[in-house]
Amino acid sequence: MPNASADEGASAAISIEPFFTHDVENQAPPLRDYNAYESDAPLRDAVEREHAAWAGDALAGYGAVSGGELLDLGFAANENKPKLKTFDRYGHRIDEVEFHPAYHRVMTLAMQHGVHSFAWRHQRPGAQVARSALAYLHYQAEAGTSCPLTMTYAAVPALKHAPTLAAQWLPRITSLEYDARVLPAADKRGCTIGMGMTEKQGGSDVRANTSRAFESDDGYRIVGHKWFFSAPMCDAWLVLAQAGSGLSCFLMPKLLPDGTRNAIRIQRLKDKLGDWSNASSEVEFQNAWAERVGEEGRGVATILEMVALTRLDCMTGSAALMRQALVQAIHHCRHRKAFGRLLVEQPLMKNVLADLAIETEAATALAMRTARAVDSGESALARILTAAGKYWNCKRAPALVNEAQECLGGAGYVEESIMPRLYRQAPLNSIWEGSGNVQCLDVLRALGRDSQSREALFTELSTARGADRCFDGEVSRLATALDDPGTWEVRSRDLVERMALCLQGALLLRAGDPVVAQAFCGSRLGGEHGLAFGTLLAHTRFDHLIDRAWPA
Repeated sequence: MPNASADEGASAAISIEPFFTHDVENQAPPLRDYNAYESDAPLRDAVEREHAAWAGDALAGYGAVSGGELLDLGFAANENKPKLKTFDRYGHRIDEVEFHPAYHRVMTLAMQHGVHSFAWRHQRPGAQVARSALAYLHYQAEAGTSCPLTMTYAAVPALKHAPTLAAQWLPRITSLEYDARVLPAADKRGCTIGMGMTEKQGGSDVRANTSRAFESDDGYRIVGHKWFFSAPMCDAWLVLAQAGSGLSCFLMPKLLPDGTRNAIRIQRLKDKLGDWSNASSEVEFQNAWAERVGEEGRGVATILEMVALTRLDCMTGSAALMRQALVQAIHHCRHRKAFGRLLVEQPLMKNVLADLAIETEAATALAMRTARAVDSGESALARILTAAGKYWNCKRAPALVNEAQECLGGAGYVEESIMPRLYRQAPLNSIWEGSGNVQCLDVLRALGRDSQSREALFTELSTARGADRCFDGEVSRLATALDDPGTWEVRSRDLVERMALCLQGALLLRAGDPVVAQAFCGSRLGGEHGLAFGTLLAHTRFDHLIDRAWPA
């Protein structure tokens, strides 16, 4: 009997053998459990250059989370989209959004590390830079949750226009605890803030808003709608509505102080191209209670302080998407062979990867410099940097992510990879908080209002004059191009693009890596480049650029 059993097993093995088709080989291993800060030399250099090296331990701590647990959570949070629960099982109107546990874990980790509040909890030079670096690390792993985190962070300056409200709310929104419970804000360990500006008829033209605010004994009552109501799961929102003296800003809580629900009715969740882990909605205000923030009629000026910081996060988030796409591409090419060689050893692929590395470092440098301008009170420069940087970083992200996808071939187009999620996310920041045209017109307003912004721009550029022939030539051409204000508007995209490139060039020339700076200035400012990525000159030191971007 034993011999018979052995013979039967051998026979079964033989019968299966013809159907064993292949071994899995020549595949890159999963990229996980790496430190997204310690492995990012361009980011570390920018953090040090912009006076935030003191936050290195905090950034390294979150870098380990971003390159580890957060990456896995990001997949689960995006595969399980939020769901609108308009009524409970008994028929009561609740207007709640239900999230997968992965979303809540992501928010818990982010708030523990201060992604939403680091700058406000550390009142010292470089705090805004460190906080932007945290946001940059977070965005690489899970971008959707950046929406409520960003708005909670950015609400602080606006709330300070209402000292009584600020005293109540700032401790709640700078807390390091994430509290998802539906309770009155006063009973929670931590709160998040959203925003409601956009209406159907106006879009970016918020002065066309028709929502009305009526003063009452205990604040205001608001009747109207919002076409995009970001993060409807938050504890309160800053909203714009027309009051007696014009468009005004209000803080509208989810629950009233007595625990009853405010009259905010969620009509539906937006079915978006990307940003799947996050909820965006359309809402109606049916006599919803709110308290005024700032002066009546000064709503745009009040909320613009919030918008300036959310725009900073848009440019930072776009740089972060580029970074994650670049890392994925280099990782794949270091492990994948084609035609007898690793992809990373092949000259044309080296050209592509090096070009992506240059673009990503330039985007990161511009974002961190903008954060320092905000941090140090360089208001005239910050306005130019924020608008020009948001325009250019956000424009470059979709093309770069798509090029990085191509490095992975078909594997970069299937949802098991992070690349499709990055690609869906890439267009968001160019639309959110003002499209490209809005940013360009904002630059023109800054330049045309007084001479301070122009002086600040060229003072910043002058710090690198004489370091590179291509850079010097382009700065001179930019100055000449700005001497014809009569045609500024029609030329504004060209002008703002050139400003952004000059600013990136100045930063890289001062950054201390001559290979990066020379390659950037020659390709972006000197015409030594085609219209697609991967068209750097043949003598470019490709290996240096790739190794700096992602150490082997």
